[in-house]
Amino acid sequence: MSSTSVSNKKSIQYSNSIVKRAERAISCSPFKLALFATMRNQSVSLGNISGQTGIDRGYAKKILSEPKVESELTWLIQVGLLRREVDGQGITDSFRLTPLGRQLVEKWEAKGGYFPTPSQWELLFNNLQKTTSIFLSSIG
Repeated sequence: MSSTSVSNKKSIQYSNSIVKRAERAISCSPFKLALFATMRNQSVSLGNISGQTGIDRGYAKKILSEPKVESELTWLIQVGLLRREVDGQGITDSFRLTPLGRQLVEKWEAKGGYFPTPSQWELLFNNLQKTTSIFLSSIG
């Protein structure tokens, strides 16, 4: 029996709607590109993102409570940008990028190292999608 290993780094192809939704979600988030660049190489815990620590590390645009950080990161999980880290005892309070998240971080690093500023429409639409998702998950 022979096995073949694939060593080339081919990117997963995502539909335009998935990419657009992910781009909107990440650019509307209260986080900076530095957070996601760090998540590309290692997991980052809630405690390193929330409060003054998040500001000091360059991860957050403003001081955020731990529940707010978790809520925002949970939305980015639903969009497909992040995943929670798991250890031998279960789910942890740490997060890491998915392949989609890696693609977007690389794209924005190549375009100057920052997210595009979302329009008012994008902010409204993102909040509507997030609220709808939270509502649907609470009734289902």
